[in-house]
Amino acid sequence: MKTALDPLLARRADFPILSTCTYLVSNSLGAMPAGVRERVAEFADDWATQGVVAWEKWLPLVTRVGDVVARIINAPAGSITMLQNVSIAESVIISCLDFSGKRNKVVYSELNFPTVHYNWAAQQARGAEICLVKSRDGVTIDTQAMCDAIDERTLAVPISHVIFKSAYIQDAAAIIEKAHRVGALVVLDTYQSAGTVPIDALGWNVDVIVGGGVKWLCGGPGAAYLYVRSDLVKRLTPTVVGWFGQRRPFDFSMDPDLADDVWRYAGGTPNPAALYAALTGYSMIADLGVPSIRARSMILTARAVERAQEAGLRVNSPLDPARRGGHVTVDFKGAEAACAELIRRKFIVDFRPGAGIRIGPHFYNTIEEVDAVIAEIVAIRDAG
Repeated sequence: MKTALDPLLARRADFPILSTCTYLVSNSLGAMPAGVRERVAEFADDWATQGVVAWEKWLPLVTRVGDVVARIINAPAGSITMLQNVSIAESVIISCLDFSGKRNKVVYSELNFPTVHYNWAAQQARGAEICLVKSRDGVTIDTQAMCDAIDERTLAVPISHVIFKSAYIQDAAAIIEKAHRVGALVVLDTYQSAGTVPIDALGWNVDVIVGGGVKWLCGGPGAAYLYVRSDLVKRLTPTVVGWFGQRRPFDFSMDPDLADDVWRYAGGTPNPAALYAALTGYSMIADLGVPSIRARSMILTARAVERAQEAGLRVNSPLDPARRGGHVTVDFKGAEAACAELIRRKFIVDFRPGAGIRIGPHFYNTIEEVDAVIAEIVAIRDAG
């Protein structure tokens, strides 16, 4: 009997790696769609046959790929520029801010992804006061505690939508509302949510969104995105800049003149090879629709939690499906070594210190694969 999930599972054939192993690590690196090879070959052919003239085709890719991301996060067309990684995207936004005044406080969770912390902590040399909101359990962040830490001295709130270790979904809308009430800027990192958890850039009125395609978007490395809300574009003036951020880059003027749109954050030369590679996965996610992917993800992660609990594994992810993102983290004595053994046995997962083994099924995975990886984990644990 056909079900609503058939269109998702029908795409398994588009991912070559699924025929070679049990691939459950899309929280770390999404499986490569077969179409990527053709896209990358197109880039190579452009370069080989057109040379410098290929830039006439490559430059519009920045907006073209950004507009696909906009469909995924409910942002307007033309509101996203593509950069090489989130560290650069965060740095560009940070360069717009002044930490020398009384409003110099930066509030975020101690469970943020470390690269985000590194970028903001470095601003202490410029006067930033870093406020790390503690987690009571290493899995979740209390929304009220986050909101309480945000006050009239807060300049920026850079938060992870989904926590990378535990898959806990932060209440972005509530945090954004509190930040805006006191005049603070919110930078929402959606790297661990885009493509598997719905994001509403417009509905949440979020100021800035950063993320990339390495994980659930199946876009590979080198194609990160930066969204800035339209009314902020001209107000946020970056000091980390490049020639493609200028109004007329091909005038080659020595007088800086930043673009009036999101291109002002583009910096230097973009990476067309990465944009070509990303386009297949990004387009697939946008076409399938995050709501349908989310529905399947909740089924698969619920199964992983159920089987893990039956086996006596500690689940270091939220048990409430509504607060759990796309992966499930399980832990036990010897988990790190067990992860290495799982990979040797062609069950591809990953391990994070202080958390455990992360199991990240995507829309192309099956219930049987989830059952199989938990059974394999139990067999390795019991044999040890």
